[in-house]
Amino acid sequence: MAAIAAIGFVLDQGLLRFVRGHELRQVLLTLGFAFVLNDLALVIWGGDSFTVPVAPALRGGLHVFGVFYPTYRLFVLATGIIVFASLWLLLSYTRLGALIRAGVDDAEMVEASGINIRRVVPRHLSARFGVSGTWRLMGGAFLTLYPSADAEILVFSLAVVIIGGRGSLVGVAVGSLLVGLLNTLGQVMFPELAYFVIFGPMAVLLAFRPLGLFGRAT
Repeated sequence: MAAIAAIGFVLDQGLLRFVRGHELRQVLLTLGFAFVLNDLALVIWGGDSFTVPVAPALRGGLHVFGVFYPTYRLFVLATGIIVFASLWLLLSYTRLGALIRAGVDDAEMVEASGINIRRVVPRHLSARFGVSGTWRLMGGAFLTLYPSADAEILVFSLAVVIIGGRGSLVGVAVGSLLVGLLNTLGQVMFPELAYFVIFGPMAVLLAFRPLGLFGRAT
């Protein structure tokens, strides 16, 4: 978590600050940086698949409403709920959360009020990278890690943001549930059309709600 947070800070201060305010350039830059990291990982660790070992206390399963479910996945689900609730409380009811939201909506006005938003944004971005690294570590325990796995996860991440709506934490949560359900449904019922089951409804949604379910214009 600390290593990914440090990488995020270096990426923001070393590269992203030069394209701030240009969303397309930011997307292209971060994608290019991801490709570089992917190739570096391939050179250092090779192309063999790898699975993160699960702690002994989280192995096995439990009966939940008559269904036998892996303990570790329940742990990941509970952790996700706790992290979501913590982030929601932080963004909605704290001064730091207000600064972050204001900095996203109108950074110039925040600067004019005497607050150095340039000190807030890098820390916020580093924290986001750190949380992202933690989820990748936890996901590696039940999803095999292999070259190009990051690209597959990125596709689902983009679908989550597009469906839920950019700038909405609730939208991300709802989008995650919808993408997960659609992906599972597609793999079980239409394995040859698994991606279409996700991106077909997403295309229809964008035709009527270009900003997503909970997105808002900035």
